[in-house]
Amino acid sequence: MDKSMHRSSIIDGQIDAIAARLRHAKRVTILTGAGVSAASGVPTFRGPDGLWRQYRPQDLATPEAFARDPRLVWEWYDWRRGLIARCCPNAAHDVIARWSARPGTTVITQNVDDLHLKTDTQRLIRIHGSIWELSCWNRCARGVTPWRDEQVQLDQPHCPYCGALARPAVVWFGEALRHQDLEAAARATACDVFLTIGTSAVVYPAAGLVHEAKRRNAFTAEINRDETEASSVVDVAISGRAEEILPEIERRLEV
Repeated sequence: MDKSMHRSSIIDGQIDAIAARLRHAKRVTILTGAGVSAASGVPTFRGPDGLWRQYRPQDLATPEAFARDPRLVWEWYDWRRGLIARCCPNAAHDVIARWSARPGTTVITQNVDDLHLKTDTQRLIRIHGSIWELSCWNRCARGVTPWRDEQVQLDQPHCPYCGALARPAVVWFGEALRHQDLEAAARATACDVFLTIGTSAVVYPAAGLVHEAKRRNAFTAEINRDETEASSVVDVAISGRAEEILPEIERRLEV
């Protein structure tokens, strides 16, 4: 048996193992990252495409950057919104949406593109917020609650309640996750199966969720193109594309 056939056989067995666990699970939690949206054409935050003009995203996605030059930061987010607006959900999003309809299933996403919303994913926790929502930079009483805004090529937006600058309602570097999202994600680690899909497993606290699920005796599995820090921790780690692996798992579930 050559190496490619041997690898295919291993992956086939891993897919069967995940399907068997999902078939009997009453509580399933799915954590998704950028790898789930990659096939849709959503540009990655890091990597070779991660530069905008001469700036690194890590230098723009901070409260300090917005305070220093809000127009520059907004131009970057408006550029990203324009790219994401042309993207559609892929097969991975579709499968996850169908699974989310099962009682006891929770989906946690690190992605801000809202492609999960386009497939009507249920019980969705968007722990890093949404690029399609804004909030008041001054955190006025009404503007602290994000509002939907799907316009592209928009001039610097302002809060409709107090007139202050508006900012993307996403979690920036140096900011804490919203308390209610963090609590909901923590509760979801009490599950039978925990799947981490397309995430680099380096951004905390999201990266710690799979460890907590394993501590609570969940069956844990990772699906990612590259090996991550979680690969050696989970029960099953499949190296592959989410849009290819998830439909195959779904087919096994239907047998």
